[in-house]
Amino acid sequence: MTGGKALPAVSGPRDGEPVGGAREHAVQVLTAAFREDVLLRWLAPEHPDRMFASVVAESAAAGGLDVLDGAAAVWLAWSTQDAEADEPPGPRPSARLSTYLAATAMRHPKDRPHTTLQFLGVHPAHQGRGLGTALLVRGLARADAAGLPAYLEVDSPRNAGWYARHGFAPLGDPIVLPDGPTIQPMWREPASAFPAGSGRERP
Repeated sequence: MTGGKALPAVSGPRDGEPVGGAREHAVQVLTAAFREDVLLRWLAPEHPDRMFASVVAESAAAGGLDVLDGAAAVWLAWSTQDAEADEPPGPRPSARLSTYLAATAMRHPKDRPHTTLQFLGVHPAHQGRGLGTALLVRGLARADAAGLPAYLEVDSPRNAGWYARHGFAPLGDPIVLPDGPTIQPMWREPASAFPAGSGRERP
């Protein structure tokens, strides 16, 4: 849920599917996957699909959307110029979204280019098949190849533990939203940054 430009050439639509179809597929998957997510229910209890549509379109426009049948990952990239960019034109965000953006903006690293995993979701009918892991692993492989760290935010200890197994670590204290959920920012250095023998270098 952090702003930025999409990471160029991250991925494309499913094999044989036009970009428009991939975007629609991603929105459908994410809407179903996050139906019970505490943060999304706090931010957009009535129309989460509208939020997904906006972010998916931004990511797909620059190649940051990665989709499989039943799963979707939305990657955005952050450059140091983004920290100084003006607020893009568009509808005024809701009060809760404004609160969320302000709170996370203060914690989002601004001094190093990096890639952000905005959303990763698997449709409930396709969960348990390793699709989320597959999308995460290949997205991180692209970030590693580009020498980019990765950033994300989670709203549950279970998700934090899952991402920790893929090299992410907590970035500071959790963010407690007023009358809302707690968010934990996480950060991962590129695999090439891990010293040999640390157990975290690329296999």
